[in-house]
Amino acid sequence: MDQTAPMEEEYFMEDTSRLLEAASDFALYPGVQNDAAAKEFLDRFPLPVIISALQARADVPGLESTLVNCLERVFKTKYGASLIPHFMPFVQVGLQAASQEVRCLACKTVSCLLENSDEKSLSAVKIIIEYNIYPLLLDCLVNGNEQVAAASMDAIKTLACLQRGTNIVFPASDSEVTHLRNLAAQCSSLGRVRVLALIVKLFSVSSSVASIIYSSNLLSLFEAEISNFQDTLVTLSVLELLYEMVEIRHATEILSRTELLQLLASIISNSSLESILRSRAMMICGRLLSKEDTYMFTDESSVRVVVSAIDGRLSSSESLDTDECEAALEALGQIGLSTQGAELLLLSTYSVARHVVYAAFDRQGRGKQLAALHALGNLAGEARSDNSVILNGSAEETLRLLIYEAASRSPKLTPSGLFLSVLQQEAETRLAGYRPITALVARPWCLMEICSKEEIVDIVTDPSIETTKIGMEARYGCCQAIHKAFTRSTKLMSDPSLAGIASKLQDAVRRGPFLARRRSEAQPVVMTAERF
Repeated sequence: MDQTAPMEEEYFMEDTSRLLEAASDFALYPGVQNDAAAKEFLDRFPLPVIISALQARADVPGLESTLVNCLERVFKTKYGASLIPHFMPFVQVGLQAASQEVRCLACKTVSCLLENSDEKSLSAVKIIIEYNIYPLLLDCLVNGNEQVAAASMDAIKTLACLQRGTNIVFPASDSEVTHLRNLAAQCSSLGRVRVLALIVKLFSVSSSVASIIYSSNLLSLFEAEISNFQDTLVTLSVLELLYEMVEIRHATEILSRTELLQLLASIISNSSLESILRSRAMMICGRLLSKEDTYMFTDESSVRVVVSAIDGRLSSSESLDTDECEAALEALGQIGLSTQGAELLLLSTYSVARHVVYAAFDRQGRGKQLAALHALGNLAGEARSDNSVILNGSAEETLRLLIYEAASRSPKLTPSGLFLSVLQQEAETRLAGYRPITALVARPWCLMEICSKEEIVDIVTDPSIETTKIGMEARYGCCQAIHKAFTRSTKLMSDPSLAGIASKLQDAVRRGPFLARRRSEAQPVVMTAERF
């Protein structure tokens, strides 16, 4: 009977056990592992030994996860990354492994290779080409689990940042299998969404890469998906990706060349769609139109189409749920952030600005009122620079008339009554109410309204009314704005009947936002003697 095989197996298991223990210690070490630690570990357990164990002993409980975590930390060091070029066949096999953990590790290893490469030598890009790594990364993107897909995206994004790497990610020929348009055409709906997610990541790399994406007609993939309403979840996922894309710094100029705004407006106007789709379309438009430079690149007619669509939804009493109404008001608030956006809303033939003003002082829907108050704050210029708060004459007159109109329709009758009513509500509504007042007091008519209600001044000068940091700062900012406008008005400063208000404002501004108390004399503390 041969005793050799059992003895070899026992020895191998003992060796595996030592590797597992050491790998676990390395993987779980708190903090960042340095080059010296990585070298010391690999001197004890060379990479071929670890790779062999990973391939041959996958059935050992916990071994695969431990070795994967260990190798991930090894390759994140410069010493470990320097060894990757010598083990590319392992990476190549790993990208095609049945194990999702191993595939994820292989994708992250590619990222480590690229991040630590000498861009001048182009060696990393040459290795990617030599071992045909890019097609394997794409396969991981569309066929791997969520973690594998994310790791693959990161690796491809890093590749696109390197010299010649861009040419791999964006092949010159449309017929290339690796062309993202061709890849998307062959994918499941999940795969297509992942390809679009990759495009968003690549779009964020630089304006030059974004231009390549536009020139490659890859943005039309988004247009096609949001025009196809057969799968609500897919459409919603694509809208979420667009929501991320419009936040990218150079997105405005490039997206303005597409039919995106018109398509989003058609979604907003389509009452047969799920309200969540219309809501997300509104929020994307709001984000895109919140930037001042949007109006340098976007045709005003396209903006008006969007505004008209939102106005149509707010004017519709049918099938408009609370969430959609709040999304519409928030989108208008985003548009109102920019000077041109605010003027467009106030000067358009639509009733959008009226929706905002009326809802801001309507206590029938709390969420709706909060969204409208923040939108009114943006429209009035609370978030704009000091020299951009005041709009052109016609827009200013419209804003004034709308607020007086809203007051005349309410039991409060005056704007000051409306403002006081808002500030007398619960903390969250009061916090939102500070914003429009902060901006509106730059207008003499509003400052007069504020000064006509001393109760408003009492609230904004009361350091104890707010209990949260954000609330204290918002109250104080409002108080400062009123005080600043007041001191600039010769008429009000010279009015003896307003001396009390002037004193309250000055004292509150001097004390600051955080519950500062007036200086008081020290008082002696008298205690009775303790008796035993």
